[in-house]
Amino acid sequence: MTASGGRRPEEKQRGPVVLRREHRNESTTTDQRLLDSRGPSDWVHTDPWRVLRIQAEFVEGFGALAEVPRAVTVFGSARTPRDHPEYEQGVQLGAALADNGFAVITGGGPGVMEAANRGCSEAGGFSVGLGIELPFEQGLNDWVDLGINFRYFFARKTMFVKYSQAFVCLPGGFGTLDELFEALTLVQTKKVTKFPVVLLGVDYWKGLYDWIAGAVLDGGKVGEKDVALLHLTDDVDDAVKVVHEAYRAWEDVH
Repeated sequence: MTASGGRRPEEKQRGPVVLRREHRNESTTTDQRLLDSRGPSDWVHTDPWRVLRIQAEFVEGFGALAEVPRAVTVFGSARTPRDHPEYEQGVQLGAALADNGFAVITGGGPGVMEAANRGCSEAGGFSVGLGIELPFEQGLNDWVDLGINFRYFFARKTMFVKYSQAFVCLPGGFGTLDELFEALTLVQTKKVTKFPVVLLGVDYWKGLYDWIAGAVLDGGKVGEKDVALLHLTDDVDDAVKVVHEAYRAWEDVH
């Protein structure tokens, strides 16, 4: 269903291209064809041309997002139904960030991503969605004001980090975990600075947090400063406060 209550035709995103109805049925994705080294050797001759497509994704992303105001990226499950408390928390987070002058960036899909975009948009904020080509239908949700569809995960990830001042992670699956640990690695290695990572949802995240603060820290695999990169909370206002404090610290050195 769309925001206006009408029914949207089933669709698939292939980079900036939208495929609908029977045309959406494709057996592979662009990422898959790039990374899969099996099969005929003609990839040796076609990969150099793929560099141009990859370059185009970066150029398109940089150009479209250059004027985005200060922003926060919100991650979470695409599978969260609209009647779930986590969806409502996502709406509240999006609205709170908008009320505090932050744009909201998500993966542009349904579930928690839609919730954060919706809360931001309904509060009058700037709502951004960075979609990705997947083998199943998804598409950008209806509360995205500025949307970009990517073919390659690595180009999309660069945009998430480059154009936001913080990550807030609501409960999610492998995609959320991937983005969470990518952000932590970039901060730990000082590739990005003054970049808080907030885990919103204590019951969901506590097991992971305790494992990092316990087994991983006790085993000498990370330091106490690394554990301190994570902020665990149930409170939307507390999450926004962490974002504000980090942004003020960033402003002090820029």
